Amino acid sequence: MLTKNSSDNHSLSGFGKRSFLIILIAPSGGGKSTIAGRILQDAENIDYSISYTTRSPRGLEENGKQYFFVKDEDFERLIAEDDLLEHATVHGYQYGTSRSFIQSRLAMKHHVIMDIDVQGAIQIMKSEIDTVTVFVLPPNETILRNRLTARGTDSPEVIARRLINARGEIAQMQLFDYLVINDDLDEAVEQVNAIICAEELKTARYTDVERIFYGSE
Repeated sequence: MLTKNSSDNHSLSGFGKRSFLIILIAPSGGGKSTIAGRILQDAENIDYSISYTTRSPRGLEENGKQYFFVKDEDFERLIAEDDLLEHATVHGYQYGTSRSFIQSRLAMKHHVIMDIDVQGAIQIMKSEIDTVTVFVLPPNETILRNRLTARGTDSPEVIARRLINARGEIAQMQLFDYLVINDDLDEAVEQVNAIICAEELKTARYTDVERIFYGSE
């Protein structure tokens, strides 16, 4: 992973690598969006995947930044046009990921990072996209409840529903590649960065190693 202060290791070594999609999965309030934001602050070769949703913006959210906020009929049109890599209904709203956006960034040798629910992650894992999945989990249910309450965006009834949904999501944790316990945010970000760096070094993601090593054209 290239940080804003690092050199391009790909160009220095000459060895090419295939980029991949990093999926952060967590119950609502688990911290996946915050971790993704921190990763993006320090990386030059990682782009954020902006999803579509039919819910309304929360707080300071802006259209085209955190999400593309669309009407139900617009979302259905995207499905009909096969423009979504995945889509799911979560907490009564529809969410979907742009297939063409992710493919275009991977073709540019950029990784893509996204934060998503369990349903969406499973759909993407079944696609042709090369994925690395990280489940983010608060240390206990009490802390998760406190974080949801501290956001100040949901009613007590909505928070209760999110906590019930979290049980089902946590039960599917073993489907994913890695688990990061989000107790200390800095440590959680460091662990996700370490996962990305390790995945970049997998032999399967290097291209034309022997040709470059032996100097053949």
